[in-house]
Amino acid sequence: MTDDVRRSALGPLWSPLRVVLEIIYGVYALAVFLVFGLSAFVAVLLPFGIKTRRHIAHFAARAFFAVAGLRIRLIDEHLLPSGPCVVVANHASYLDGIVLKAALPARFSFVIKKEFSRVPLAGLLLRRIGSEFVDRFNRHAGGMDTRRLLKAADAGQALAFFPEGTFLAEPGLGKFHNGAFTIAARVDLPVVPLALRGTRHILPSGRFLPRPGRIDIHVLPSIGPMRDMKAPDAVVHMRDVAHARILAELGEPDLSSNDGIAAIQARRSSSST
Repeated sequence: MTDDVRRSALGPLWSPLRVVLEIIYGVYALAVFLVFGLSAFVAVLLPFGIKTRRHIAHFAARAFFAVAGLRIRLIDEHLLPSGPCVVVANHASYLDGIVLKAALPARFSFVIKKEFSRVPLAGLLLRRIGSEFVDRFNRHAGGMDTRRLLKAADAGQALAFFPEGTFLAEPGLGKFHNGAFTIAARVDLPVVPLALRGTRHILPSGRFLPRPGRIDIHVLPSIGPMRDMKAPDAVVHMRDVAHARILAELGEPDLSSNDGIAAIQARRSSSST
């Protein structure tokens, strides 16, 4: 039975019934997440090596989505390099990191804003699976973080970034920061853009309980390495091409200008007053 048939059969009862069903599903999905999240947290505290701890987190993330009934499709997976690379993805929900942990090979290290390192339990779990934290506000600390990432990439570590750095409830692709592309340009690694769809619908900003839905991750053609360009030019080129490819795949508004973000923030402020 399709959604349209259900709406016709239930008439005015459909909307309140849908809300109740979404709440029931959301509580169930949250309980499933807590079970697998706490199990993974305990497991990665055991004295295993970093590869084993990453595989545990990878398995727990995949199990969560499977048991919660949230289907993940990785489209054009063959475009993902088997060696070191820098993956960049659009950011639409708190689910995004867990989605990539489930979908990407366990070898990837995630680059996360330093604020998450102070979140109880989650910060410790992220450190135990080898996540890299970067300071967005302290210039000196940020420089040290970049040098650490350069060493990791130069040693063959595959890295995953959300170059927007944040996300909004409204559809749109924000401005990409240079960090991921600087690493790729300095170490001659390809940049692999990923377009994520579905996570904003399932768990948008400001929502506590997830909705049912499907998540698609489209692997787009890699960019570089740009060995024939000077590093500053390569950074700008890879950043702009990655942004354009993800934007074209998503079909969402381009919020890369400050005016785009400012307009949404202004609408939020006016609606809350």
